[in-house]
Amino acid sequence: MRLASSLLTYARAWLPGRTTVDARERLRAVGGAALGLLVTALLCRWMAGALGHNAIWLIAPLGASAVLVFAVPASPLAQPWSVIGGNTLSALVGIACANWIPDPAWAAAVAVGGAIGLMFAARCLHPPGGAAALLAVLTHTTHFSSALFPFLTNSVLLVLVGVAYNSLTGRRYPHVQVARPPAADARFSQADIDAVLSRYNQVLDISRDDLESLIQQTELESYKRRLGTLHCADIMSGQPVSVEFGTPLQEAWALMHARRIKALPVTDCTRRVVGIVTQADFFRQLDLQHHEGIAGRLRDLIRATRTVVSNKPEVVGQIMTRQVRVASADRPVVELVPLFSEGGHHHIPIIDSEKRLTGMITQSDFVRALYRAVRPEM
Repeated sequence: MRLASSLLTYARAWLPGRTTVDARERLRAVGGAALGLLVTALLCRWMAGALGHNAIWLIAPLGASAVLVFAVPASPLAQPWSVIGGNTLSALVGIACANWIPDPAWAAAVAVGGAIGLMFAARCLHPPGGAAALLAVLTHTTHFSSALFPFLTNSVLLVLVGVAYNSLTGRRYPHVQVARPPAADARFSQADIDAVLSRYNQVLDISRDDLESLIQQTELESYKRRLGTLHCADIMSGQPVSVEFGTPLQEAWALMHARRIKALPVTDCTRRVVGIVTQADFFRQLDLQHHEGIAGRLRDLIRATRTVVSNKPEVVGQIMTRQVRVASADRPVVELVPLFSEGGHHHIPIIDSEKRLTGMITQSDFVRALYRAVRPEM
């Protein structure tokens, strides 16, 4: 049974994976490759006639180059220098082997291997380059001028059409790597990617900036998927402690100290939120430029005045923040990300369908929800 399962897994490895591009992108690639080869063929045929060139004027490996330039223009193997340098340098290696190695079998093997080594050294690895070297050997091309025409000329013309066509159809080509400044809250850096790629030690058919972008977008999509099913009611602290407009400062401060909380929603007699009072609101009433005696000044602030007239705040409604952001219990949690990450909010009261206070979400609640989204098994 285990052997059959292993054989089935091995057999599946030979099957192609599903493509992730739509019909429009496929038509774009088809049209580009056809146009690129047509323009190159017409111009090179004309040039061959004008120069009295009786040999081949269009190389077969250019078809493979067209696949890369127009179907995968973001690939490092499809960039202009890879196409031009890969085909031309490989042709030179093939011509040299055709001249100096009599046995075609040996010449073919050395030509392809040497072409790969030279392309690695010249940083122009291009798969059709191996075919260009092999073509030079099989056709017994011995004139080094052939590397200029048709190999170099074909490659340059195809790249020029590729630059124009890809740009007009919304594809960045040449696909220059974009240096992005590291974000302050980034979970990984470019150095981390370089370290992993160095350990992987294989040629990847994707640029590093695209790889970084894909990883970041995948993380974001994962967060959206996992947090998208959560609503405020799922992570809020229920039955929150609250105070009213006329609650004395001393009572509110004692309540915050006893419950170890830093904010209290302020409600009216119908439990509708009219504001929020935080520890910062208390300290805002003090002169914080002088650190000495803060505890004493705080005691004086919250101590109730026994006289009819007072020259300091006495109740919560006099120091509370009136403009408070609230969220409904059925609101998706992911929509609170800007409030906590950019809006500077630390506490968000949650209201029910009748706009009455039903819960509270703090930064701790939100971070806990994020952690569970990243590590659902926890």
